[in-house]
Amino acid sequence: DEDYMKFYKSLYPMEDEPMFHIHLNVDYPFNLTGVLYFPKLKERMAVDKHKIQLYCNQMFVTDHVDNIVPDFLTLLHGVIDSPDIPLNVSRSYLQSDANVKKISTYITKKVADRLEDIFKNEREKYESKWDNLKLFIEYGMLTDEKFGERGLGFTLLKNTDGKYFSLEDYRKAIETEQTDKDKKVVYLYATNVEAQYPYIERAKNKGYDVLLLDCELDSHFVNLLEQKLSDSRFARVDSDSIDKLIPKEDKLEPELSEEKKKELSELFKSVLPEGNDYQVEAQNLGENAEPILITQSEFMRRYREMSALNGGLNFYGELPQAYNIIVNMENPLIQKVVEANDKESPLLRHLTDLALLSNGMLKGKALADFIARSQELLK
Repeated sequence: DEDYMKFYKSLYPMEDEPMFHIHLNVDYPFNLTGVLYFPKLKERMAVDKHKIQLYCNQMFVTDHVDNIVPDFLTLLHGVIDSPDIPLNVSRSYLQSDANVKKISTYITKKVADRLEDIFKNEREKYESKWDNLKLFIEYGMLTDEKFGERGLGFTLLKNTDGKYFSLEDYRKAIETEQTDKDKKVVYLYATNVEAQYPYIERAKNKGYDVLLLDCELDSHFVNLLEQKLSDSRFARVDSDSIDKLIPKEDKLEPELSEEKKKELSELFKSVLPEGNDYQVEAQNLGENAEPILITQSEFMRRYREMSALNGGLNFYGELPQAYNIIVNMENPLIQKVVEANDKESPLLRHLTDLALLSNGMLKGKALADFIARSQELLK
């Protein structure tokens, strides 16, 4: 291992030490030798991909191997030497060349074998490196079908307490408590523990576990997992009230006339910031639960994130931010506000500002006014 590290430093003197390496050596049905290194990749999709050097009989050829290995493998570093890769030919020719296809398949298999071996035999080491491996593995599973199938066996999930699970172990851990009335296992997740702390705590208070999915590819990755894992769905903890995220039975909601719904909507929209789209919804959350919850639809938020990552804001990205304003009709303070139906009510403004503040949505003059009002209350 020491020799491999010295060789790496000779190739990439400015790079951090890699996590581990793979030795390549095959002489049939093609000739290839080399070594590939796993660099630390954490939140770095803009990483330089041209770090694998291709040689032919020890003569340097190129460091652009995009047409020779699957795209996700270009995130690795290292050296490949093969006399069987045709040089100075078109991209389309390389993609159809039999030897290139075999080499690509071989390298992908060796990478999957190495990851699987560490996962099975050095689990503690694997977990310690997961945060830096995750981006590479998710990218591979999303872009290469064969690697995607293998990857299900060595993917880890990390919860908000910092504990790691295999896909199989995590499902076993949550399926009793987190199966909804439609027999789907619900994987709750957060993307930022600090920002979503109140929502995480509500879930934990119900006996639920919450995953931490903070990688930039996770909006795509949860879509993949929903396709691969039977009877499963993923929901971010702040996408609805906790009882609706994992509904156990049909719950009785407040019976409001259309006129009363409109009145409620106009009342709360009158004190909400402009520029966003708000849907006011009445729910029964319990008299001791928060007066107001602000949530975002899982579907719209996820596809907005996917759209932004894909380099454009197309249909979903061009829409205004949409929020659900969940009004807890069983909360005594809300009952006072609704009964008064006064758009100038200080209580209405203060309760709404508290909900906005909890979501990081109270800014500028609105935040200054809230602080001033709060100081007056303390006098």
